[in-house]
Amino acid sequence: MDERLARLRAEPKQAGVLLDVDGTLAPIVARPDLAAVSEEARDEVRRLAGRYALVAAVSGRSGADAARLVGVDGVVYVGVHGLELAPEAERWRETLQPFAADRWPWIEDKGLTVAFHWREAPDEADAVRALEDVAGRAESLGLEARWGRKVLEVRPPVAADKGTAVRALLSSRRLERALYAGDDTTDLDAFRGLDGLELGVRVAVASLEAPRGLAEEADLVVASPAELLELLRTL
Repeated sequence: MDERLARLRAEPKQAGVLLDVDGTLAPIVARPDLAAVSEEARDEVRRLAGRYALVAAVSGRSGADAARLVGVDGVVYVGVHGLELAPEAERWRETLQPFAADRWPWIEDKGLTVAFHWREAPDEADAVRALEDVAGRAESLGLEARWGRKVLEVRPPVAADKGTAVRALLSSRRLERALYAGDDTTDLDAFRGLDGLELGVRVAVASLEAPRGLAEEADLVVASPAELLELLRTL
C-alpha cells in the first residue's frame, strides 16, 4: 500500500482524490444539519485541490449543500449519490414529493431523494419497523429503498450511483489514478467506480455502523475521519 500511495502522490496532476462528506470528512452527528467540517480538514482539502488534477466531494447531500458544508473552492461537488449527473432522475421528483411530506420527525428532502433518519428515535426498533412500511410503499410506486447508517433513503430507480459519478468525473479528465474514501453503503458503489483503473486506492472509514463488506472491499481502513485526515496529509 505504501508503494501505491507513493505512486499516487508522485504525479498528482495525473490523479484524483474523491471523498464522501458525512462520516468521512465530517464526523457523524445526531442530525445532518449539525454536521461540520473542521478547519483542519478544510485546509487539507484546499491543499489537495491545488495539487491534484481532481478533488471531488461525492455526497449523499445535494451538491449545493455539500459545497456549503465543505466550503472549499476548486473542489467538484456531486450530490445525491451521483443522481445529480443523471438527467433521467428528474422525472421522478413528483413521485418522491409525497414522501417528503411524510410526518416523520427527522426527514431530509434532497429533491431527487428523500432520507428518513432514526438516529434520534427513542426506540430504534420501532422506528425501523415504521420505515419498513415506508420502504414497501416506495417500492410499490417503482421507487428504490436503500438502507444506510441509521437512514432509509427513497430514490428513483435510475442506474446512477456514486460509482457512475466517480467514473464520469475521472473519465472527463482522462485520469487513470485515483483514491476514494467513504464510510457507508453507497460508498461501496464508489469503490467499484475505481475498477479497471491503472491505480485505484479504496479507503474505508470504519465504524460500528459501517455496512458489511466495506472494510473487506477497501485497500486501506482508517478508524475515523481524524485518521483519514492524517492519511490525506501524506498525499
